This record gives sequence, C-alpha cells and structure tokens, in this order.
Amino acid sequence: MYTALTIAGSDSSGGAGIQADIKTMTANRVYAMSAITALTAQNTTGVTDIMEVTPKFLAEQLDSIFTDINPDAIKTGMVSSSELIETIADKLTEYHAKNIVVDPVMVATSGARLISEEAIGTFHSSKSGQSLNTSTYIPEAEVLSEMEIKTEADMEKAAEVICNTLGCAVLLKGGHQLNDANDLLFQKGKEPVWFHGKRIDNPNTHGTGCTLSSAIASNLAKRRDLETSVRYAKNYISGALAAMLDLGKGSGPMNHAFAIEGEYEG
Repeated sequence: MYTALTIAGSDSSGGAGIQADIKTMTANRVYAMSAITALTAQNTTGVTDIMEVTPKFLAEQLDSIFTDINPDAIKTGMVSSSELIETIADKLTEYHAKNIVVDPVMVATSGARLISEEAIGTFHSSKSGQSLNTSTYIPEAEVLSEMEIKTEADMEKAAEVICNTLGCAVLLKGGHQLNDANDLLFQKGKEPVWFHGKRIDNPNTHGTGCTLSSAIASNLAKRRDLETSVRYAKNYISGALAAMLDLGKGSGPMNHAFAIEGEYEG
C-alpha cells in the first residue's frame, strides 16, 4: 500500500489540518501518517488559541515515522515558528524525503493569522528536496512573492517569483476572489499550465487548502506525475465541495468521504 505523511497542525473541529489530511489521504486510498506541529482551538468561526509542540518533540515524531514506515509522499501544512520549519527541513533532508508538497498555511479561512513574520523569513530560506508549493489563497502568494496580485498576469508573475525564490514548482490557487476556480501550475523550464474549474457555489470551504495539498500528495505517492496529481486532486476537492455538507455556524467543512462506498456507507 502506498503511504503519505502529513506534517501539520490539529484542527479541533475536524475540517482542516491533520484531520482533513488524514480523511483526504484515506479517501484517496493511501495509508496516512501524521506528525503534529501544533494544537489549535478552532471551529468554523475562527481560531481562539494555538499551542505549538517543541522542536524536539516534532523531531522525535519524524524519527519514529521515517525509521519504520517510510512515506511515499509528504505534505506540510501549518508550521508557525522558525524553529519548527528548520526542524522539518533538517529531518526531510536527513531522510532523503521525496514528493514533498508544501502548503504554506499562513492565514486561516476565517482570516486569522497562523504564522509569525520571523517564520516567513525562515520559510524563504529553507529549501528541502523537490517540492511543490501550494498557495491556497492569493494573500499567501502575495506574502511569498512580496507583490500584489490582481490579474491572471499577476498570478503568473507571482508564481514565477516564488518558483525562483524557493526552487520548486508552484501551484497558485485562484480561489480568493480572483479566478475563483482556476489554478495555475508553474514549473521551472516548462510552460505554465492553467487548470480551469467550474465554480461550486458552496460557502463551506473550511480546509480546502489542506485537502487539495493532501490530495496532491496522495496522488504523487501513487507514482503519478505532478500535473496529473494536481488534476486528480482538483477533481477530488470539487466532489467534496459539490457534496454540499453544511455544518457549523461559520465557513463549514467539506464532505471528504463523498466517494466512499461499500458495506460501511450510510
């Protein structure tokens, strides 16, 4: 069985973070493992508190995983401090990790800031292996590219800047007012690829970035190439949104199990 690892924060409401990642990986038929970077007190209306793990404990989690069940792909999510970013980069280098999908979780769907300014600087300087950077929202891409994004041309320029800065392929998602369902894949030395999607009128988008990046990692784990993995992942997240799950008082979660069938359904 193919395996995937999520290195991310916990979402107590279950819609984002490691909970969304594990659901997504399981739905995409890979064995899911997790290393927790932080505990959050949050629900569909916002984040009220964050408690980080220590770098030592995160390192021990990663050692435990890599020395036993080596992951075929890795997704990183919420990492809010420089020390934790450095720990992850060091461990992924030490274990020669492959198929790394980096989801730079900087702003929650509710608008809450989830990363320090110092950590953003460390993120820029930490390069580990061959990775895909998924900027789920335009605001995060603006932070990483240090430019304002208003048009499709801006998206292509920002993706190129991030690609050159971080030395990796970039998936820049439109889903924040601009190009709502259209995403851009930028790989060095290749023509940019646009993924045109149909906008799904669903206000419940909690955890979309976590879900997309985990779905990409799942498909990379199954030996699919990057462009194909993104295409499969977009189809999966479209199905999860189209299931129209409606929970909570704010921006609710998606139905990650929309395609699970069989004896235990219903």
